[in-house]
Amino acid sequence: MENRGLRLELTWPNKDRFLLVPKDDEGKPVWVDPDHPAAAEVRLSDFTDAIGEVDTTNPYADNVLFTGDSLDVLRILAEVPEYAREYRGKVNLAYIDPPFNTGQTFTHYDDWMEHSTWLSFMRDRLLLIKELLAPDGSLWLHLDNFEIHRMRCLLDEVFGADNYLNTVVWKRTGAKAAARRGMGTMYDNILVYGRSEASRLNAVLIPYTDDYIKSKYNNEDERGRYQTVSLLAPGIRSGDSGQPWMGIDPGSRRRHWAAPKVEGFMTESWPSMTTRQRLDALLEAGYIHVSTKEDSVPRQKRYLSEAGGVSLGDFWNDINVLNSQGHERVGYDTQKPEALLQRVIEMSTKEGDIVLDCFGGSGTTASAAHKMSRRWVTCDILPATVEGYTRPRLEKVVAGDSSGITTDTGWTGGGGFRAVDVSPSMYEVTPFGVLLADWATNGRFARAVAGQLGFNWQSEGLFCGVRGRMRLAVFDGAIGAEEVRQTIAALGDKERVTIVAKAVLPGAEETLRELSTGSRIRKAPRDLLSAGAKRARRRVEAAERSVQVQIPEGSDQ
Repeated sequence: MENRGLRLELTWPNKDRFLLVPKDDEGKPVWVDPDHPAAAEVRLSDFTDAIGEVDTTNPYADNVLFTGDSLDVLRILAEVPEYAREYRGKVNLAYIDPPFNTGQTFTHYDDWMEHSTWLSFMRDRLLLIKELLAPDGSLWLHLDNFEIHRMRCLLDEVFGADNYLNTVVWKRTGAKAAARRGMGTMYDNILVYGRSEASRLNAVLIPYTDDYIKSKYNNEDERGRYQTVSLLAPGIRSGDSGQPWMGIDPGSRRRHWAAPKVEGFMTESWPSMTTRQRLDALLEAGYIHVSTKEDSVPRQKRYLSEAGGVSLGDFWNDINVLNSQGHERVGYDTQKPEALLQRVIEMSTKEGDIVLDCFGGSGTTASAAHKMSRRWVTCDILPATVEGYTRPRLEKVVAGDSSGITTDTGWTGGGGFRAVDVSPSMYEVTPFGVLLADWATNGRFARAVAGQLGFNWQSEGLFCGVRGRMRLAVFDGAIGAEEVRQTIAALGDKERVTIVAKAVLPGAEETLRELSTGSRIRKAPRDLLSAGAKRARRRVEAAERSVQVQIPEGSDQ
């Protein structure tokens, strides 16, 4: 019986809760309820620097390097209006190289979590990546073989099994140092999913090997090396194509002549020519090979220069892992070669497209994207990584860095990017409830509220944000009836207002209802938290499916 539309859901302990901290001081994950402030907070971000040539009219459209947690950065890109206009539904490629969850500790990050912790960590980020991807965009998720089976189920749940495109196997030059149960791993996997049925990958050709060229393209003339292919097609025909040519009767071989279209050789009279006339023209122009061997049949010359190469498959063994002494190396433990990202970017984007990597690390994705004339946005959670590896590397790219794919792409320098810092949480959880952080005052508090509620930042008199005909007014203190009257008096025709204040005095809400139907008052932080919790629930519910597969906690299966 057909079960079209049936979906598989992978379940794990605490899936319905929010992962606050993957590992606390005691090495244990910290889970909180979905209404916890961190579960949906859209954090404030600040432009801190501009490197190279940047857009002076719209900084949100520049290449962007964030310092902050990947989850916070993805929320900013998806929900802060100024960023959302540039990125939500417009990212063409999301390549991510997250922690593999292998149990190893690297110099620059720990690669260890319980299965349930890792799945929640990844699920929260994948849901946001999906919102950012363009309808024809694709996700390339880089893993080894430890978690790939669970990740495949999770991606089927988030993106849909029908949008699975392929799994790339990238063979390294040798086994990793750490062997699992006596067998070293010599390859990584890259799971490839489309955002929708519109997702397509670009065809990529890789050059033929010297041995292949010598064996297949074993003839040569003034145009270069060529191989020969038949001019006879199956089937007997009674027309011109079935008549003898060059003394060869195709009918005796149960064939007929077929005159191929040759790149660079098409005369104006070609459409009106008979098959044999076309063959005569190709022969005269030197595109037909005539052997001196007895009983041989003329054949078409197919030149190496026209062939391009071999169509790329899903097994990549021609890109080596970086040598520790190589010129491209920056000293980052898990750095990937630019050639690997060049291929991923080439297969999934075109010039001017947007590339996202929310586990930026050494900056390989951004470096390759920049040299290939793509827009990019990347981030890393550790300021030490950004300042010690990511930013210096990207500054060298802007200046004309000569390593990696520089020669292959013809890169000579140029462009630029902006540096952005993600602020700490606006909320503090105390024994007395959720309070606003000490820094959440004045303009920074207003900007944070605008981002949290999805208003475009626009400071104008009493107002600091706009969303259609709704204005935003944020009070860094209490609001009473008099402040409500002043705010309503400042509204334009048919405008309404959302007022956010840290305290609401008696009579304020009644006055607002009387003066402006459709306007509202929200108390911070209480009402901000409830709005965020609703968004988080909607995002998770959209990914729920009907069939469940249970994976025991701590299982290696």
